[in-house]
Amino acid sequence: MKYLQLVRYPNLLLIALSQILIRFGLYTPYHAESALSDFQFALLILATLTIAASGNIINDIFDTEIDQINKPNKRLIGSKITEKTAYRLFFSFTIIGVGIGFYLANVIHHPGYVSFFIVISLLLYLYASSLKSYLIINNLLIAILVAMSLLIVPIFDLLPAISHYNQMLQMETFMLILPFALFAFWTNWIREIIKDLLDINGDKKGNINSLPILIGRSRTVKIVFLLSAILVAGIIFYMYEHLYNKKWLMLYFLVAVLGPLLYFCIKTFDAKSVKRYRLLSNLLKIIMLTGVLAMALYRFWY
Repeated sequence: MKYLQLVRYPNLLLIALSQILIRFGLYTPYHAESALSDFQFALLILATLTIAASGNIINDIFDTEIDQINKPNKRLIGSKITEKTAYRLFFSFTIIGVGIGFYLANVIHHPGYVSFFIVISLLLYLYASSLKSYLIINNLLIAILVAMSLLIVPIFDLLPAISHYNQMLQMETFMLILPFALFAFWTNWIREIIKDLLDINGDKKGNINSLPILIGRSRTVKIVFLLSAILVAGIIFYMYEHLYNKKWLMLYFLVAVLGPLLYFCIKTFDAKSVKRYRLLSNLLKIIMLTGVLAMALYRFWY
């Protein structure tokens, strides 16, 4: 169980679920073609998860001192898992992920695509070792990498299958995936800022420049509220533009995505305590999940 906790298995499960629903949910409306077989697609999921797991491990390695303050009872490295073991797992997962990426890149006849896995692995290491200390860049980088875990599916499985005959359908499918990647980016950006609110004490000791340290908790909460309001506006626009005549999808988004997000905004408006910050973080996890699950409905109602 300690190793599952180390790799943040709930986050990995959400990534895997997102990728599965992209292929078996969002491909359906336009009858999109796949470049990968089911087995090769499973390997793509495995590659993504191993790279993400390695990123979580290296982040915990470099955060050992900070976690003594922020999460003294949840700290794994140095208490339940040795640093040497953690490094071995990090290198093993990275090699597996990049190795599978190399194989898949050659399967789709784009060997240069292995660079996606190499660059992502490098950025995860740089984030843990140094980029985490840079204001705004740290939060944006993680949000971008989470969005890439969705976009890696069409990059490897959808776009390489484009031909003269299916180009329009393939691109329409890609445009269907894009809003979900943007949703993943925006929600994770907000959540990273909320995590900074929770981790402010340890971040100070670790010389990490975060928004709460720079401008204070109160102003940071206002930024979270603003970003959440923009997300609400974006979802309303998406519903009006794309779901207006699809009543069941519209109903799902109203009840399962927009409703919880509006509640999140209300709770954000006057958030001042660690307890409230935790509530906001948990609410955002639920919103991420309901947003991902929406993809399963597109095969029936889009």
